Amino acid sequence: MPASARLAACIVATLGIFTVGLARADTIIGVAGPMSGGFATLGKEMQDGAAQAVADINAAGGVNGTRLALQAMDDKCDPKTADAVANQLAGKGAVMVVGHLCLGASLAAATVYVANHIIEISPGTTWPDYTDKRPGAGIYRLAGRDDQQGVVAGEAIAKRFPNKAVAVIDDRSAYGKAMADATRRAMNAAGKREAFTEEYDPGTTDFTDLVDRLQAANIGVVYIGGYATDAGLIARQIRAAGLDTVIVGPDSLVSKDYSDTAGSAADGTLVTFTPDARKNPGAAAVVAAFRARGVEPEGYVLPSYAAVQVWAQAAKAAGWDDFDAVVKAMDSGRFSTVIGDVAFDANGDMSLPGFVLYEWRGGRLGYAGS
Repeated sequence: MPASARLAACIVATLGIFTVGLARADTIIGVAGPMSGGFATLGKEMQDGAAQAVADINAAGGVNGTRLALQAMDDKCDPKTADAVANQLAGKGAVMVVGHLCLGASLAAATVYVANHIIEISPGTTWPDYTDKRPGAGIYRLAGRDDQQGVVAGEAIAKRFPNKAVAVIDDRSAYGKAMADATRRAMNAAGKREAFTEEYDPGTTDFTDLVDRLQAANIGVVYIGGYATDAGLIARQIRAAGLDTVIVGPDSLVSKDYSDTAGSAADGTLVTFTPDARKNPGAAAVVAAFRARGVEPEGYVLPSYAAVQVWAQAAKAAGWDDFDAVVKAMDSGRFSTVIGDVAFDANGDMSLPGFVLYEWRGGRLGYAGS
């Protein structure tokens, strides 16, 4: 039973009367992600996007006669914390959650949401099994998949650097290894072979051995399957050794933490990420509103805004915030959002194109093609 219905039933039982026109309680939705720690910048993007969407929807009259109330939760990018956060949101009566972001956190929370009939829409979890092996209905994503991301990176490396030696490295994490493997497969399929592969330990600060090997093998391109801080340190040490090796990486390197750590060494780094929704004509008014508030709607801001839009439109189509009815509407509908018109396949994956290339220059990302 939705939170608003439970509250109404409780009031009726307590007072023993039925009041015509009794106001419904706010509809609770959550936004859950890394609000602290090394990925806090990304969590803030999620919160900024969801909060603005809630404000805009409430200003337009809410959803099915109720206002939306946002609960922001910090999962610290940790599976155990995410499990606890998901249970807390269930206890608060949340009907939908924008989140999570990090792979382990998303997988842990999804089980809780399915058990409690809460819809989860992740704006950034790209691991294929998040939807391919979802524990039940109601789990969606407004992001591309890593297998798509690897295809874009691998084909770009083969096409752009036919005469450069390539190394593929990863940090042994499920995410980093999956990205490196997918990129290598696509690169190989396009006719380009790697000179070598190597793994490194996350949290390492001295990459001298790796840099020496890159130099000895005359590596012109290195693909880094890993996270922002480690990759930033690798970039710095590559440049400090006088190498002009081109760095290519996945969406984890979209984080400002990468450019902050690498400094000027980030320049020229190619990364795969979703198409820039800020350029979508349908997002112009929302983008302007964010900028008027001093918020640049980059990264996960607009996908998180879109997640709230999708749920709200589905709930309106269903006529109520009942889980089964909203899931049915989401599975069969098409939704107008700031990132474009969105539909979902049988797995919960979105219909929009997944990834294009960006390039870091001067501390900012610019479009570099597909």
